[in-house]
Amino acid sequence: MKKIITLFVLVSLLSSCKNNKKPNEAITEVTENIDIETSIEIIPISHATAVIEFNDEVIYLDPTGGADAFSEFENPTYVLITDIHGDHMNKETLAGLDLSETIIIAPEAVAKEIADLKTKELIVINNDEEKDLESFVVEAIPMYNLREEALKFHTKGRGNGYVLTINNERIYFSGDTEDIPEMRNLKNIDKAFVCMNLPYTMTVESAADAVLEFKPKQVYPYHYRGTNGLSDVAKFKQIINQGNQDIEVVQLNWYPTKTE
Repeated sequence: MKKIITLFVLVSLLSSCKNNKKPNEAITEVTENIDIETSIEIIPISHATAVIEFNDEVIYLDPTGGADAFSEFENPTYVLITDIHGDHMNKETLAGLDLSETIIIAPEAVAKEIADLKTKELIVINNDEEKDLESFVVEAIPMYNLREEALKFHTKGRGNGYVLTINNERIYFSGDTEDIPEMRNLKNIDKAFVCMNLPYTMTVESAADAVLEFKPKQVYPYHYRGTNGLSDVAKFKQIINQGNQDIEVVQLNWYPTKTE
């Protein structure tokens, strides 16, 4: 982005100077007409928890792990919560954060559980709804189980996955789900964060098959710790690479090793 902007300024500056404008006048005119979009940084905290930073905004996604896990970050302008389970909605963590200037966005089931928190605002958003929050747009995508033996974990309509549109980039966080039609039908996704853990969500094969259908530019395995340990994300990457080399698989460190 910086290289593109620099080249644009240089070309425009040369053009302005040819029109007998002083260099400082030309730079002022050029930069005033540029809408500079800053980069988006997504920092994994653990499992399904992340911090998203862009422009002057800070979003905590499913904040868990205690307030100390966020000690290096600014207070959130927004908190996004996907579901009621403890690895997504942790009231102890939320109570330990300064949320006085924070807008929380959550499905109704979550909102009922955290209604007593002192926040700037609590916005309820349910499946298939969309909210324009000025600095970004959030769409609530259904998340639920399909396998008969897993239906008890995540019922349709309770929790949300999210598509965030930030600086013209569409970023999908699956939440706890299987390879549902709503995921497979996603369009124009730049970054997709997709879960894969048993018995709660889906296998790496199911996750990969869904990703190959909706074709994001990049896919990030996350939320891949199950009852038998971590899922085989290397196998997930292999399936994607074999199925569509245009999809980049990006591996972040969601389960850092604690050091003494």
